[in-house]
Amino acid sequence: MTALADGPGVTAETIRSIRLRRQQLRPPWAQSPGEVVRNLLAVQSQEFPYARWTLAQRTPASTSPDVEQAVAEGTILRTHILRPTWHFVHRDDLGWLMGLSADRLHQGNKGMYRQTGIDEDSARRSGLILAAAVADGAHKTREELAEVLGKSGFPSKGLGFIYHLMHAEISRILVSGSPIRSAGGALKQTYALFEERVPGFLPAPLNVEDRERALGTLVLRYFGSRGPATIKDCSVWSGLTMKDVKLGLRVAEELSPGALASVTLDGFEFYLAPEDLGELTLGRSTTPPDDAGLPRIDLIQCYDEYVMGYSQSRHYLGGTAPYFPEDNGPMHVVLMNGRLAGWWRHGFSGGTCQLDVRMNRPPSPSEQEALDAEVARYGRFLGMEARLL
Repeated sequence: MTALADGPGVTAETIRSIRLRRQQLRPPWAQSPGEVVRNLLAVQSQEFPYARWTLAQRTPASTSPDVEQAVAEGTILRTHILRPTWHFVHRDDLGWLMGLSADRLHQGNKGMYRQTGIDEDSARRSGLILAAAVADGAHKTREELAEVLGKSGFPSKGLGFIYHLMHAEISRILVSGSPIRSAGGALKQTYALFEERVPGFLPAPLNVEDRERALGTLVLRYFGSRGPATIKDCSVWSGLTMKDVKLGLRVAEELSPGALASVTLDGFEFYLAPEDLGELTLGRSTTPPDDAGLPRIDLIQCYDEYVMGYSQSRHYLGGTAPYFPEDNGPMHVVLMNGRLAGWWRHGFSGGTCQLDVRMNRPPSPSEQEALDAEVARYGRFLGMEARLL
C-alpha cells in the first residue's frame, strides 16, 4: 500500500474536490441510479423522497420515476442495514453485506428486543408468518403486514411491531418490494421475500474465509468511493469495529494489491485511491473546473453520503449537519463548491415545488445564478416547476 507524508500544498478544498468526484457529485457521472448504489455500496435512505434525489443527482439526467422504477424492479433494495437505519443497496451486494453486518445489528437491537418481548421463539414464529404473507411476489405494505401479524397474536402497532419487522429484515426474511401509489397519489413502500429479490441468497452465516473476503470488499468499496477517509470514518459508517476495518485493509491488499494508498494529513491517516495522491500532492484539482470556475451549488439531503460517509473527518464539510430549526426539521444541506453554505427543504403547493433555501450569507450574482440552476435541475428531477420561496 502506497504511503505519502503530509505536504504543504494539501488543502481542505482539495479533499472536498476528490470526495465530490469519487462520490459522483462531479463527473464522471453514473449512468443509472443502480450504478450510483453500486459505487457507493450503501446509501442512507430513511427519507425516501429526498433519497431518490441523492441517486438522481449523481447521474446525467435521472428523474424521480427512474429511481422508483429501479426500486420497483429490485435493482435497488431498501432495508435496515449497517448502523442500522434505512439504506439503498444494490441487489447484487445485499446478500453478502447483510451476512457481514447481521450479527452486529441483532446485537445492537438486543435491548429493544427484550423491551418489546421479542425472543428467539417469537422471532422465529413471526418470521415464518411474514415470509408466508409475502411469498410468490405478494408484496405487502406495512399496514397489511400489521394486520397479518395482529391476526396471529403479534403486535400490530408500536415498537413491538416495528422490531418484529426489523428482525425479519436483518434475518434476511423481508426486504423492500415494489412501491405502490395510494389513492391520494402518495408513494407507499412494500415488503417482499428476501430470497425472491436477492440473487444467490445464502441464509447460512458467513464462514471465517468468506467474512474476511467480505471485509476486504467493503473496505475497497468504501475508500474507493469516499476517500480520502480514515479508518474511524469507515468504522462508524459501516458499524464495524476499527479492528475489523484494519483486517479489511490487510485483506484488501491481498485481494487487489495497490488498489488503496494512505496519506497522513492534519494528523490523520487517510486512505484513498492511489491515482488521487497526485492531486493531494499538488494541493489543487487535476480535473477541469465546472463551468470555467464559476460557483457550483448542490442541494443535497442531510443524510447524503457526502455528509454521512464521514465522522472523524466530517469537519471538511465546513459545518454541522443536519440542522433542525424550531419550525420543523430537519433541513437539508446547501453546498457551495463542496462546502456547507446553507440549508434547504421542499414543499408542494398548486402543482409546483417550493424550495425554502436559507443561505449562510447573501449570495453574489454568480452564486444566485448557480442556485437558480440547481433549483431548475431539482424541478426536472421531480417533473414539475420548482421555484424559490
